[in-house]
Amino acid sequence: MSAALPPTEIAPPRATRREWIALAVIALPCLVYAMDLTVLNLALPAISADLQPSAAQLLWIIDIYGFMVAGFLITMGTLGDKLGRRRLLMIGAAAFAAASIAAALSTTAHALIATRALLGIAGATLAPSTLSLISNMFRDERERRIAIGIWISSYSVGGAIGPLVGGVILQYFAWPAIFWAAVPVMLLLLAVGPFLLPEYRDPQAGRLDLGSVALSLTAVLGGVFALKQAAEGHPGAATWAAAVLGLVAGATFVRRQRRIDYPLLDLKLFGQPRFAAAICTYALTSFAMFGVYIFISQHLQLVLGLSPLVAGLCTVPWALSFVVGSMCTPAIAQRLSAPQTMVAGLAVAALGFAGMALVEGAHGLLWLIGGMVLMGLGMAPVFTLGNDIVIGSAPPERAGAASALSETSSELSGALGIAVFGSLATGLYRAGMAGQVPAGLSAEALAGTSTLGGALTVAEGLPAPLAEALRSAARAAFVDGLQAAAVLGTVIMVASALLAWRMLRTPKPPMGLSSAQPR
Repeated sequence: MSAALPPTEIAPPRATRREWIALAVIALPCLVYAMDLTVLNLALPAISADLQPSAAQLLWIIDIYGFMVAGFLITMGTLGDKLGRRRLLMIGAAAFAAASIAAALSTTAHALIATRALLGIAGATLAPSTLSLISNMFRDERERRIAIGIWISSYSVGGAIGPLVGGVILQYFAWPAIFWAAVPVMLLLLAVGPFLLPEYRDPQAGRLDLGSVALSLTAVLGGVFALKQAAEGHPGAATWAAAVLGLVAGATFVRRQRRIDYPLLDLKLFGQPRFAAAICTYALTSFAMFGVYIFISQHLQLVLGLSPLVAGLCTVPWALSFVVGSMCTPAIAQRLSAPQTMVAGLAVAALGFAGMALVEGAHGLLWLIGGMVLMGLGMAPVFTLGNDIVIGSAPPERAGAASALSETSSELSGALGIAVFGSLATGLYRAGMAGQVPAGLSAEALAGTSTLGGALTVAEGLPAPLAEALRSAARAAFVDGLQAAAVLGTVIMVASALLAWRMLRTPKPPMGLSSAQPR
């Protein structure tokens, strides 16, 4: 008679049909969340005509959603561990639906900014709550990877169809309809969530430390604001003040987490090489992806002259490649190890970045789309396995905080990538234009050529030969910046692959029995 296996070696329970149906339910709000990041851009002209916001107000309408999401992720992750992840998800869904209705009914720019901020706070509950629920619903490692792949795919699909859905809605309805579209999905989650989703919380959770909450908000919001201002070419006193405030708050936050009994962020997790490697690799991948993404839409529309709809369709293969890569990752990881799969994915992504460096020439569009597809296929294993390693390394009762940390690292590194890549491109563009601007431009016209869009606008008021010369010079200078960004992305992917291979080879720590129980 065989000896009984020790508790740590008992095979985890397999998911039932209920868990897979529940996964489909929680993937829907994630899709809507991703749509909300992109769908608004198409409605900006209609919003501008209706509400007549100032330039600063229009910028806040766009940015405040992402600011609030980034700022509240860590807080919401820990709050979900304390209150219950299903409960927080239901509260977030109800708040998201209410804020969407309020946004649709907004009659002033200030009201729309405020409701977009509320949408961001509500949206910050979705990623940590859903990912931590996945960690509890799918205890089998292979099933959990498949579930995370579907979770990642929901974001990719939402980001891809956002502009297309927005275009269809705006074709037949006024701009408030883009906010009404989110309400039925959230109501569906509220209706079926309590019956399909299990509840999990940390039975040993301590009091939520409000000082840590305030410090984390200050650090993240100050950092994101400074990075976005720098990326937009506004390195003024306010930008530096926000950067310093964010750094000081971040340092104070880290020291505070080491002292309190129930930290908002468990710094001991970084002592695990697998966890640290997964976070770093995920952050570097987001840094490169967001950094290059800012060039793509401009290149498609301003360099190649494609319409917004055609440009949006050209980015669909990238999103679909993320879906394919995410769904294929668990099967590949079964044949190879997780580190080998991630390293192979990073190598494929490096090839994609390298292909984007060949965007100049007759076949430039094909190289661009092909490069984006390879990037999506290669980055998907990093996102899928990286999140799996992060939540698998954390104690089950702190899965919410761990998943929030993963998403926060992606948000911050993405903002940093936009700032760094944007600054690099701006510098190269200005250097390229310095020697190629056609003679005969007035000082006012010359000042307007500091960006590609500005140069094309200036060209519209010039005689045909001079206008064509200016367009050619501006587009060539912009392409130089895109190619440099693609080369930098290639280098970052290779460095990430070396980091992942070096650190992820550490043996996986044995998982003890969880103290978190279903409630």
